[in-house]
Amino acid sequence: MKVLLTGYKGFIGSHMLTALQSQGHQVSTYEWGETLPSVAGQDWVVHIGAISSTTERDVERVLRQNLDFSCELYDTCKTLGVNFQYSSSASVYGLESTFQEDAPVDPRTPYAWSKYLFERYVRNNPSESVVQGFRYFNVYGPEGEEHKGDQASPFAKFKRQAETQGKIQIFENSENYLRDFVHVSTIVEAHLNFMSKSVSGLWNLGTGKTMSFLDVAESFAVPIEFVPMPDVLKSSYQKYTCADMTKFNQVK
Repeated sequence: MKVLLTGYKGFIGSHMLTALQSQGHQVSTYEWGETLPSVAGQDWVVHIGAISSTTERDVERVLRQNLDFSCELYDTCKTLGVNFQYSSSASVYGLESTFQEDAPVDPRTPYAWSKYLFERYVRNNPSESVVQGFRYFNVYGPEGEEHKGDQASPFAKFKRQAETQGKIQIFENSENYLRDFVHVSTIVEAHLNFMSKSVSGLWNLGTGKTMSFLDVAESFAVPIEFVPMPDVLKSSYQKYTCADMTKFNQVK
């Protein structure tokens, strides 16, 4: 198949590119600031590119790249009859939720709002082609997160701290902060698997299981230092996420 992949230089996008190419797909790529390849003639557009920082406070920049561009790309696919996959985020659920796809949303950051508003745009402007969205939970992997800094997964940040400092810093009460950590290979596999299915919708993409930040830190077997949570995070920090995978598993 012919696939246009956005965000191919990012953590998830780079793994997606490798997987698509290994399966023999003809892949065109786009990263913000580059010239967008033609959408015409593509079988799928896999739209992963975005400002992924949950602490980015330049609202205009986030909305321009994450929402406006996404809407334009989606509209082009809709007009040309090209199938469309896009990444969303569990951050749309906010601080408390059942984490079911039809649960009320409560975005707390510009990033979360940009993801929800694009979901809403897709819902209000249905396409005759296949459109598939995935709400990623906490994605981690073996490599490719080096550029993300403080926005890298705990696995990547703690590994770096253990190797460079011989200790790991985590927030106070981290034993009570539980997240659904999903390996990047699971994300890639889901995208590729759903390409073969003529079904449109929006699905959680996690594991349905949780692990505490303290458990992650302890797995590196180095001293642990507890530090206060920065004020900038307190109002939006999700202390618990766990994907309800019922809807996803009905398709898988």
